[in-house]
Amino acid sequence: MTRITLAQIANSPGSPAERLEAAARMAADAAAAGASLICFPEQFVTGWSPKIPPGSGEPLDGPLTAAFARIARENGIAVAGSIVEAGPEGRPKNTVVVLGKDGGRLAAYAKIHLFSPDGEDRHYAAGDRIATFTVDGTTFGVAVCYDLRFPELFRVYAMAGVECMLVPAAWPCIRLSHWETLLPARALENRYYVAGINTAGRPGAPYCGGSLAADPDGTVIGRCGAGEEAVTVEVDPAAVHDARSTLPSLSDRRSDLYHRLLSKF
Repeated sequence: MTRITLAQIANSPGSPAERLEAAARMAADAAAAGASLICFPEQFVTGWSPKIPPGSGEPLDGPLTAAFARIARENGIAVAGSIVEAGPEGRPKNTVVVLGKDGGRLAAYAKIHLFSPDGEDRHYAAGDRIATFTVDGTTFGVAVCYDLRFPELFRVYAMAGVECMLVPAAWPCIRLSHWETLLPARALENRYYVAGINTAGRPGAPYCGGSLAADPDGTVIGRCGAGEEAVTVEVDPAAVHDARSTLPSLSDRRSDLYHRLLSKF
Protein backbone atom coordinates (compact mmCIF):
# COMPACT_ATOMS: atom_id res chain seq x y z
CA MET A 1 0.00 0.00 0.00
CA THR A 2 1.07 3.56 -0.77
CA ARG A 3 -0.72 6.44 0.91
CA ILE A 4 -1.08 9.59 -1.18
CA THR A 5 -2.58 12.96 -0.30
CA LEU A 6 -4.60 15.08 -2.72
CA ALA A 7 -3.98 18.66 -1.56
CA GLN A 8 -6.74 20.95 -2.81
CA ILE A 9 -5.32 24.44 -2.28
CA ALA A 10 -7.32 27.59 -3.03
CA ASN A 11 -5.95 29.77 -5.81
CA SER A 12 -7.00 32.90 -3.93
CA PRO A 13 -6.81 34.91 -1.78
CA GLY A 14 -3.23 35.26 -0.64
CA SER A 15 0.22 35.71 -2.11
CA PRO A 16 2.40 32.98 -3.65
CA ALA A 17 4.37 32.90 -0.38
CA GLU A 18 1.17 32.28 1.57
CA ARG A 19 0.19 29.46 -0.79
CA LEU A 20 3.57 27.84 -0.28
CA GLU A 21 3.07 28.15 3.48
CA ALA A 22 -0.30 26.42 3.10
CA ALA A 23 1.38 23.71 1.02
CA ALA A 24 3.99 23.16 3.72
CA ARG A 25 1.26 22.80 6.37
CA MET A 26 -0.61 20.30 4.21
CA ALA A 27 2.59 18.35 3.60
CA ALA A 28 3.27 18.15 7.33
CA ASP A 29 -0.28 16.88 7.96
CA ALA A 30 0.02 14.37 5.10
CA ALA A 31 3.30 13.00 6.43
CA ALA A 32 1.80 12.71 9.91
CA ALA A 33 -1.05 10.70 8.36
CA GLY A 34 1.45 8.27 6.86
CA ALA A 35 1.33 9.55 3.27
CA SER A 36 4.40 8.95 1.09
CA LEU A 37 3.38 11.46 -1.61
CA ILE A 38 1.42 14.70 -1.76
CA CYS A 39 0.20 16.28 -5.00
CA PHE A 40 -0.94 19.88 -5.49
CA PRO A 41 -3.14 21.46 -8.21
CA GLU A 42 -2.00 22.90 -11.54
CA GLN A 43 0.04 26.10 -11.08
CA PHE A 44 -1.45 26.57 -7.62
CA VAL A 45 1.26 28.99 -6.48
CA THR A 46 0.91 31.51 -9.32
CA GLY A 47 -2.60 30.71 -10.53
CA TRP A 48 -3.18 29.16 -13.95
CA SER A 49 -3.56 31.50 -16.89
CA PRO A 50 -3.75 30.45 -20.55
CA LYS A 51 -2.30 33.79 -21.67
CA ILE A 52 1.19 34.40 -20.39
CA PRO A 53 3.76 36.95 -21.57
CA PRO A 54 6.56 35.64 -23.82
CA GLY A 55 9.70 34.80 -21.87
CA SER A 56 7.80 33.96 -18.69
CA GLY A 57 8.77 31.04 -16.52
CA GLU A 58 11.72 29.74 -14.59
CA PRO A 59 14.21 26.92 -15.12
CA LEU A 60 13.17 23.43 -14.12
CA ASP A 61 15.55 23.69 -11.16
CA GLY A 62 14.47 27.26 -10.35
CA PRO A 63 13.20 28.83 -7.12
CA LEU A 64 9.72 27.27 -7.10
CA THR A 65 11.10 23.78 -7.60
CA ALA A 66 13.59 24.55 -4.81
CA ALA A 67 10.67 25.50 -2.56
CA PHE A 68 8.91 22.20 -3.31
CA ALA A 69 12.17 20.34 -2.62
CA ARG A 70 12.48 22.08 0.74
CA ILE A 71 8.92 21.08 1.66
CA ALA A 72 9.73 17.49 0.69
CA ARG A 73 12.94 17.36 2.75
CA GLU A 74 11.49 19.05 5.82
CA ASN A 75 8.52 16.68 5.96
CA GLY A 76 10.03 13.47 4.57
CA ILE A 77 7.40 13.18 1.83
CA ALA A 78 7.51 13.18 -1.98
CA VAL A 79 5.96 16.32 -3.50
CA ALA A 80 4.34 16.83 -6.91
CA GLY A 81 4.11 20.54 -7.65
CA SER A 82 3.40 22.65 -10.71
CA ILE A 83 5.48 25.41 -12.29
CA VAL A 84 5.66 27.62 -15.36
CA GLU A 85 8.87 26.31 -16.90
CA ALA A 86 10.89 28.53 -19.23
CA GLY A 87 10.64 26.98 -22.68
CA PRO A 88 11.87 27.23 -26.27
CA GLU A 89 11.63 30.53 -28.20
CA GLY A 90 10.20 32.29 -25.15
CA ARG A 91 7.15 30.03 -24.88
CA PRO A 92 6.98 28.40 -21.42
CA LYS A 93 5.82 24.91 -20.57
CA ASN A 94 3.10 23.98 -18.11
CA THR A 95 5.16 21.54 -16.06
CA VAL A 96 4.69 19.26 -13.08
CA VAL A 97 7.87 18.49 -11.18
CA VAL A 98 8.08 15.63 -8.67
CA LEU A 99 10.59 15.69 -5.83
CA GLY A 100 11.46 12.72 -3.65
CA LYS A 101 11.42 12.90 0.13
CA ASP A 102 15.10 13.83 0.01
CA GLY A 103 14.37 16.74 -2.32
CA GLY A 104 15.88 15.07 -5.39
CA ARG A 105 13.98 15.28 -8.65
CA LEU A 106 12.08 12.09 -9.55
CA ALA A 107 10.28 13.26 -12.69
CA ALA A 108 9.08 16.23 -14.72
CA TYR A 109 6.11 16.29 -17.08
CA ALA A 110 5.17 19.11 -19.47
CA LYS A 111 1.46 19.26 -20.36
CA ILE A 112 0.97 17.67 -23.79
CA HIS A 113 -2.57 18.80 -24.64
CA LEU A 114 -2.90 22.57 -24.36
CA PHE A 115 -6.34 24.13 -23.83
CA SER A 116 -7.00 25.72 -27.22
CA PRO A 117 -10.46 27.20 -26.34
CA ASP A 118 -8.68 29.72 -24.07
CA GLY A 119 -5.55 30.06 -26.21
CA GLU A 120 -3.12 28.11 -24.06
CA ASP A 121 -1.73 26.55 -27.25
CA ARG A 122 -0.78 30.02 -28.53
CA HIS A 123 1.17 31.01 -25.43
CA TYR A 124 2.72 27.77 -24.16
CA ALA A 125 4.91 25.11 -25.74
CA ALA A 126 3.45 21.58 -25.54
CA GLY A 127 5.29 18.67 -24.00
CA ASP A 128 6.03 15.59 -26.05
CA ARG A 129 6.80 12.79 -23.59
CA ILE A 130 5.33 10.99 -20.62
CA ALA A 131 6.86 10.90 -17.15
CA THR A 132 6.79 8.02 -14.67
CA PHE A 133 8.32 7.57 -11.23
CA THR A 134 8.10 5.20 -8.27
CA VAL A 135 7.31 6.03 -4.66
CA ASP A 136 6.98 3.42 -1.94
CA GLY A 137 6.66 0.57 -4.45
CA THR A 138 3.96 2.17 -6.63
CA THR A 139 4.60 3.38 -10.18
CA PHE A 140 3.00 6.75 -10.93
CA GLY A 141 2.36 8.72 -14.10
CA VAL A 142 1.48 12.38 -14.55
CA ALA A 143 -1.01 14.23 -16.75
CA VAL A 144 -2.34 17.78 -16.41
CA CYS A 145 -5.94 19.06 -16.53
CA TYR A 146 -7.03 19.10 -20.23
CA ASP A 147 -4.95 15.94 -20.81
CA LEU A 148 -7.79 14.12 -19.04
CA ARG A 149 -9.95 14.43 -22.17
CA PHE A 150 -7.49 12.37 -24.24
CA PRO A 151 -7.77 8.64 -23.45
CA GLU A 152 -4.88 7.82 -25.78
CA LEU A 153 -2.41 9.38 -23.34
CA PHE A 154 -3.79 7.42 -20.40
CA ARG A 155 -3.59 4.20 -22.39
CA VAL A 156 0.08 4.90 -23.17
CA TYR A 157 0.70 5.24 -19.45
CA ALA A 158 -1.08 1.93 -18.81
CA MET A 159 1.17 0.24 -21.37
CA ALA A 160 4.17 1.80 -19.58
CA GLY A 161 3.26 -0.06 -16.39
CA VAL A 162 1.74 2.81 -14.41
CA GLU A 163 -0.37 1.85 -11.39
CA CYS A 164 -1.64 5.29 -10.40
CA MET A 165 -2.09 8.49 -12.44
CA LEU A 166 -1.84 11.95 -10.90
CA VAL A 167 -3.82 14.71 -12.64
CA PRO A 168 -3.18 18.19 -11.19
CA ALA A 169 -5.73 20.61 -12.63
CA ALA A 170 -7.39 24.00 -12.68
CA TRP A 171 -10.76 22.59 -13.78
CA PRO A 172 -13.61 25.14 -13.66
CA CYS A 173 -16.90 24.74 -11.84
CA ILE A 174 -18.86 25.05 -15.07
CA ARG A 175 -17.47 21.72 -16.31
CA LEU A 176 -17.07 19.92 -12.99
CA SER A 177 -19.49 17.18 -14.06
CA HIS A 178 -17.04 16.26 -16.86
CA TRP A 179 -14.22 16.02 -14.29
CA GLU A 180 -16.29 13.76 -12.07
CA THR A 181 -17.11 11.51 -15.03
CA LEU A 182 -13.72 11.35 -16.74
CA LEU A 183 -11.51 10.59 -13.73
CA PRO A 184 -13.32 7.33 -12.81
CA ALA A 185 -13.66 6.46 -16.50
CA ARG A 186 -9.90 6.70 -17.07
CA ALA A 187 -9.36 4.52 -14.00
CA LEU A 188 -11.86 1.89 -15.11
CA GLU A 189 -10.79 1.64 -18.74
CA ASN A 190 -7.10 1.31 -17.83
CA ARG A 191 -7.57 -0.71 -14.64
CA TYR A 192 -5.42 1.52 -12.47
CA TYR A 193 -5.85 4.28 -9.90
CA VAL A 194 -6.44 7.88 -10.99
CA ALA A 195 -6.17 10.84 -8.62
CA GLY A 196 -7.34 14.26 -9.78
CA ILE A 197 -6.18 17.26 -7.73
CA ASN A 198 -8.15 20.39 -8.52
CA THR A 199 -7.91 24.03 -7.55
CA ALA A 200 -10.44 25.55 -5.19
CA GLY A 201 -11.51 29.19 -4.98
CA ARG A 202 -13.35 31.66 -2.83
CA PRO A 203 -17.10 32.28 -3.45
CA GLY A 204 -17.56 33.64 -6.93
CA ALA A 205 -14.29 32.19 -8.24
CA PRO A 206 -14.38 29.81 -11.23
CA TYR A 207 -12.96 26.81 -9.34
CA CYS A 208 -14.82 24.66 -6.86
CA GLY A 209 -12.50 21.77 -6.07
CA GLY A 210 -13.97 18.31 -6.27
CA SER A 211 -10.61 16.55 -6.16
CA LEU A 212 -11.12 12.80 -6.15
CA ALA A 213 -9.40 9.45 -6.46
CA ALA A 214 -10.83 6.37 -8.17
CA ASP A 215 -9.66 2.75 -7.97
CA PRO A 216 -9.16 0.29 -10.86
CA ASP A 217 -12.90 -0.48 -10.90
CA GLY A 218 -13.72 3.22 -11.29
CA THR A 219 -15.03 3.43 -7.73
CA VAL A 220 -14.39 6.75 -5.99
CA ILE A 221 -12.31 6.08 -2.88
CA GLY A 222 -11.73 9.66 -1.71
CA ARG A 223 -13.21 13.05 -2.49
CA CYS A 224 -12.84 16.69 -1.47
CA GLY A 225 -15.55 19.31 -1.26
CA ALA A 226 -15.44 22.79 -2.73
CA GLY A 227 -13.02 24.50 -0.34
CA GLU A 228 -9.39 24.23 0.63
CA GLU A 229 -8.84 20.76 2.07
CA ALA A 230 -6.96 17.52 1.56
CA VAL A 231 -7.84 13.85 1.38
CA THR A 232 -5.51 10.88 1.84
CA VAL A 233 -6.15 7.58 0.09
CA GLU A 234 -4.40 4.22 -0.17
CA VAL A 235 -3.13 2.91 -3.49
CA ASP A 236 -2.53 -0.84 -3.73
CA PRO A 237 -0.46 -2.05 -6.71
CA ALA A 238 -1.72 -5.58 -6.09
CA ALA A 239 -5.28 -4.37 -6.71
CA VAL A 240 -4.20 -3.08 -10.13
CA HIS A 241 -2.74 -6.42 -11.13
CA ASP A 242 -5.74 -8.30 -9.74
CA ALA A 243 -8.14 -6.07 -11.68
CA ARG A 244 -6.23 -6.60 -14.92
CA SER A 245 -6.16 -10.34 -14.36
CA THR A 246 -9.88 -10.57 -13.56
CA LEU A 247 -10.93 -8.48 -16.56
CA PRO A 248 -8.02 -8.55 -19.05
CA SER A 249 -9.24 -5.82 -21.39
CA LEU A 250 -5.75 -4.39 -21.81
CA SER A 251 -4.28 -7.69 -22.97
CA ASP A 252 -7.28 -8.21 -25.29
CA ARG A 253 -6.51 -5.04 -27.22
CA ARG A 254 -6.03 -5.35 -31.01
CA SER A 255 -2.97 -3.13 -31.28
CA ASP A 256 -2.08 -4.93 -34.51
CA LEU A 257 -5.26 -3.54 -36.07
CA TYR A 258 -5.81 -0.03 -34.72
CA HIS A 259 -3.17 1.78 -36.77
CA ARG A 260 -4.44 0.15 -39.97
CA LEU A 261 -8.00 1.20 -39.20
CA LEU A 262 -6.91 4.73 -38.44
CA SER A 263 -4.95 5.02 -41.68
CA LYS A 264 -8.25 4.92 -43.61
CA PHE A 265 -9.27 8.34 -42.27
